[in-house]
Parts: sequence; C-alpha cells; structure tokens
Amino acid sequence: MSGKKDKAQGIEDYFQLAFQAAERGNLDEAVFQYGKVLELDSNHSKAHLNLGIVYGRQGKWKQEVSEYKKAIRIEPQFAQAYFNLGVAYYEKGDLKEAFSNYQKALEINPDYTEARNNLGNIYFRNGKLDDALAEYLKVIEINPDYARGHFNIASVYRQKGKTEEAITSYEKALTIHPKYAEAHYQLAFAYYEKKEYKLAAQHLDQAGKLGIVVDPKFSEILKPYR
Repeated sequence: MSGKKDKAQGIEDYFQLAFQAAERGNLDEAVFQYGKVLELDSNHSKAHLNLGIVYGRQGKWKQEVSEYKKAIRIEPQFAQAYFNLGVAYYEKGDLKEAFSNYQKALEINPDYTEARNNLGNIYFRNGKLDDALAEYLKVIEINPDYARGHFNIASVYRQKGKTEEAITSYEKALTIHPKYAEAHYQLAFAYYEKKEYKLAAQHLDQAGKLGIVVDPKFSEILKPYR
C-alpha cells in the first residue's frame, strides 16, 4: 500500500515541479518534469495536456498536437484538450480541423465560453456573419461579463454597417474591461464614422496609451479635436 502512496506522491511532486517551472518560463525544465510524471503514469491526461501547452510555447507544433491527442485518447471527454487542439490547428490555418475540435469541446461542455467564441471567430473569418453573431450572442448569454464576446459582436455589427449597434457593444466591452485597448481603437473609428470627432479622438488617444500602434494619418485627422 505504501508503494502506491509513494508513487502517487511522486507523480504529484513531479507534476507540481513541472507546473511551477512552466509558470517561471523554464520550459525545458517543465518538459523534463512532465516527462517524469509520464514515466510513472503514462495515462496522466493532465500531464499530456500541460506538456502539449509547453510544447506550444516552444513552437513545437507537432509535439504539441501529439500530446493533446494522447490526452484525448486517455480521456475522451476532455473538453480542454479538444479546445487546445482546436487552437493549435487554428494557428496553423487549418480551420476545418479547428472547427471540428471546437465543436467536440462544445458537445462535451456546451457552456465552454472560449470554444464557442472561437467557433464564432471561424464563422466570422469565413464571412458567415449571421452564424458568427449567433455564436457570440450565446457566449454573452453564458457569460455576460465576457468582454471579448461583446467586442466580437461589435465587430460583426461593424461589418454589417450597423455603427450604432457596434458602438453599444464596444462600450459594453469597455464597461467590463476599461483597459481593452483594441475596443478603444475600434470605437475611435466607429465614432469617426458618426462624425463624433471629439469622442473618436478620446478613444484613439486612450488606445495609444494602452499600447496600440495607431494609424498616424488617422491621428493627424483627429488632431484638431483633442
């Protein structure tokens, strides 16, 4: 019995060492320690998932994807592993595989905010604005305080030429997250379209303060309204 306890403790100790190393940015050490976990328990799905995340941070895409797939084989209802696999494929430009994995994550957990948001992003990228909007609206129904969801709704409205609705959603995103730089930047353009130049200038300046590299020509146009 004590042998099992010792093994379990060893797994937990290595797992914590790996997690802490990753937190510090010591990725090689994290890989080594997760390897130790998996030597003791090759079916440790969370270790496979976290090792995949570390490989992703190292730019090792094939190893990253391989670890997520191992996690799924061990734990077929592992929503986060499907989600991470979706992100990995999305970043490689494989939208079909990304879409499929986000859908699988949502079959397991329909309230998976990030998965639903990212599904909407694929619809948006493919020009399916109504489908994108439907997903984003579900996102904020699940989590009304998800600023990115409100921002994405605004982006759809901008594409549809509905400036007023876009402004409302950008403002909602900023109510939740006042330092949302991209929301300030896009609001500047939206207010400019409405000829509310003073508000446009205020949001443009705020975006710049928060780290957005603003369009110098646009900044010059708004200079008289500062």
